[in-house]
Amino acid sequence: MKLSERITLNPKVCNGRPTIRNMRFTVTQMLELLASGMTTDEILADYPYIEKEDIFACLWYASKIADAQSILPLAS
Repeated sequence: MKLSERITLNPKVCNGRPTIRNMRFTVTQMLELLASGMTTDEILADYPYIEKEDIFACLWYASKIADAQSILPLAS
């Protein structure tokens, strides 16, 4: 399965937010886990239905969104 196929947009799942393989696990949730310092191995242990490639797909998706959007500087 390609990384792009792992991220799904379905209006009936999580209000159409990007999710992993049409499950109720959003890309945002994954990014927040990674940002909190969890390792890939910790995520896989805590969420056995998640596959390593799902994590990479979330990072890939986030990079595409960041590249496509105008990014405003954060206030310091």
